[in-house]
Amino acid sequence: MEFAYDARTEELRERLLAFMDEHVYPAEAVFAEQVEAGINPWGAPPVVEELKAEARRQGLWNLFLPGEHGAGLTNLQYAPLAEITGRSPSIAPAALNCAAPDTGNMEVLAEFGSEEQRKQWLEPLLAGEIRSAFAMTEPEVASSDASNIATRIERDGDEYVVNGRKWYISGAMNPACKIFIVMGKTDPGADKHRQQSMILVPRDTPGVDVRRGMKVFGYDDGDHGGHAEVVFTDVRVPVANLLQEEGSGFAIAQARLGPGRIHHCMRLIGMAERAVELMCRRAVERTAFGKPLAQQGVVQNWIAEARVTIEQLRLLVLKTAWLMDTVGNKGAHTEIQSIKIATPRAVVGIIDDAIQLHGAGGVSQDTPLGGLYAAARSLRLADGPDEVHKRSLARRELKKYL
Repeated sequence: MEFAYDARTEELRERLLAFMDEHVYPAEAVFAEQVEAGINPWGAPPVVEELKAEARRQGLWNLFLPGEHGAGLTNLQYAPLAEITGRSPSIAPAALNCAAPDTGNMEVLAEFGSEEQRKQWLEPLLAGEIRSAFAMTEPEVASSDASNIATRIERDGDEYVVNGRKWYISGAMNPACKIFIVMGKTDPGADKHRQQSMILVPRDTPGVDVRRGMKVFGYDDGDHGGHAEVVFTDVRVPVANLLQEEGSGFAIAQARLGPGRIHHCMRLIGMAERAVELMCRRAVERTAFGKPLAQQGVVQNWIAEARVTIEQLRLLVLKTAWLMDTVGNKGAHTEIQSIKIATPRAVVGIIDDAIQLHGAGGVSQDTPLGGLYAAARSLRLADGPDEVHKRSLARRELKKYL
């Protein structure tokens, strides 16, 4: 593996860094004002739409998606770009049309969707004209084990009927969200991993009730489209809305979550870099007990440990991206789980130190640190909690000795 970025990655990095400096960072204050004013509740404030137009004009668009539908970048090429967007996670990913859950949903449609499904839903998603949601997690079962999913998808003639309750469905509160990818059981009597299917449910289908927005540490996350509780009651959609075939839902979920996990980790490194930058600026600007904070041993320790941790995480994420490109997602399974365990946990610690250094300001709305902390901490649950990944890793290691 080469440690240097290739020419295309370096060129895109330079353009993206300039875009961040010239457009994204100056927009953060405007973004906050528009959110506070309640402009377009649960949807993207106007400033994000302006940034999207500029990013598309500059060719900084759909960078996450390989192949014919996206920018054609490999995971290794995309990793440092996603890291940069993580420095402003409320704005930059959405501005580049590289925000979850749309990224994963576009990957699903590109890989598993029919030609008609791609035309109807993938094309407007790629154009940034609509948003989407992925409805998997449920409040009444342990969704960390996806085989527990209780929502039913039952065939009735030329239609499927969907009944169930989901929650923390990211993006579902956004008025621009037009399509749900819903996971449910089509055959409870089948093999454990062949019971589930995935189906496309337009948001305006009768029986779809987007009931309420769920908060994350008190944040409504409205700028991301929120996290909704959604109830499906006798929701009828055409048979043609099924993704692939009955029983393929679990496999599709696993294929979707691999890239999603590494994208989260890529952006988390950018979040950590932003926290370190804020920490260093604070340290050189403030004085306590007769000397700058930068000369206090505990502060120097925080900064040094943060730098070591970030470099370690970045190398593991880049190795994982390289493996995904060269041997596929299954061949990178151990590394994907490793970064999903290590990265959110470590970045939470770095952001926590940055908050501590800022005192009361660290938990206020005057710095992005509170939002970064909430986002990083929630990623210890999203796409599988730490404990599930540890269980899988341990079992794989133990197999060598059984």
